[in-house]
Amino acid sequence: MILPETRVLRLGRASLLWRPRALAVCLALLLLCLVLALLLLGTGTVRLSPAQVVEGLAGTSGETTVTRVLRGIRLPRVLTAALVGASLGMAGAVFQSLSRNALGSPDVIGFTTGAATGAIVQIVLFNAGTFQVASAAVVSGLATAVVVLALARRRGTEGGYRLILVGIGVGAVLTGVNNMLMVMGNLDRAMSAQIWLAGSLNARSWSHVWPALAGLALFAPLLVLNARRLAVLELGEGMAAQLGLNIARTRVLLVVAAVGLTAVATASAGPIAFIALAGPQIARRLTRAPGVPLLSGAWTGAALLLAADLISQRAPLGLLLPIGSMTGLCGGLYLVWLLGQGGAGAGKR
Repeated sequence: MILPETRVLRLGRASLLWRPRALAVCLALLLLCLVLALLLLGTGTVRLSPAQVVEGLAGTSGETTVTRVLRGIRLPRVLTAALVGASLGMAGAVFQSLSRNALGSPDVIGFTTGAATGAIVQIVLFNAGTFQVASAAVVSGLATAVVVLALARRRGTEGGYRLILVGIGVGAVLTGVNNMLMVMGNLDRAMSAQIWLAGSLNARSWSHVWPALAGLALFAPLLVLNARRLAVLELGEGMAAQLGLNIARTRVLLVVAAVGLTAVATASAGPIAFIALAGPQIARRLTRAPGVPLLSGAWTGAALLLAADLISQRAPLGLLLPIGSMTGLCGGLYLVWLLGQGGAGAGKR
């Protein structure tokens, strides 16, 4: 049965279901991201007007310094923020759907902390470069996901609460490991690791943009193509099995893709809280659509991180906050509100 607010687009034998409100929300979020990006490109020590930003990006500006600053410094930062936010928003939608709980985001259930552990090991113990840190973050993030899922299934249950509790426990252990590594390591390397742990978009270059773009281009299509299977899994394992869904294979594929997005995002900007938690929830409330908010969650995540970066750069009294601290502050307030609304319960997303 097709819901009244759903439209069908037929292309020969193929058909596509779409919802006008969801499409309108995604377009509005895209426009918001473009406006935020324009404001961010004009923000910095040298303030630029929107017209100067457009001319600098187009290469028609008479000032070579403006073009160099925009293309070499500010544009990579903005693109990294947008890609990281989109990756976290989409990953959060997957984990909240699989756990059927609003708290089932990668930063809450320990996957982000696990990715950070691998990066810290490379920074503190080996003084590794950007590529090694990013690779270690991806591998350790996947390993953490395997451990959390294995422990959550230990007694044959897939309850969302159990997954979240196990993830919080594993994340707490890994936080202790991270702190121990920084205490025992070389002071200079420990300081570098601490700066990385704060989550930052400072000094982002094209070497950070390309891995984030590659990760999103690799994993996002897998999630979009399996969106219907993910929606079926939300109905419960019993119903999914009756509908002929290969539950184990589908879950593994979805988890690997979502953890991959989380790990690549963490490797590009450090641990960023709040985005994966709030992005899908805000997208659901905006679109009012029953499906998993993959695309709308990605656009919401991108808009949230761009907005947080803009606020952190334009904070009063010249206070430049790391982007991870800003999103963490917003995430704490949002979590209190969510718990007050009773939205953390299963089935109340």
